[in-house]
Amino acid sequence: MFGQIRKYAARLRTSTREQPVGTREGRAHNLFEAAATYVVARAEDDQDRIEEAAAWVSPEALSFGVSELACRAVVALARERDESPAAVARDLLGLPTG
Repeated sequence: MFGQIRKYAARLRTSTREQPVGTREGRAHNLFEAAATYVVARAEDDQDRIEEAAAWVSPEALSFGVSELACRAVVALARERDESPAAVARDLLGLPTG
């Protein structure tokens, strides 16, 4: 699942960077696009990209998008593993299953 998220964000980043700068600056960004880019940039420790994605939408919208992405990722991963979302979330965070 996380591989799919990385692939999506890589495609998004590539297509965004290939656009002329003026086009990119004039386009409104979707909050989910911002969240996906932000999360991938965090995973890759790309501070410039983190700041860029964070500037696309309000902090509240970014927070909502990141939360929604996390929920969807946990559900998808739980389905792949045939486990409960709670078990997956705890495992991802390194918490004991309880």
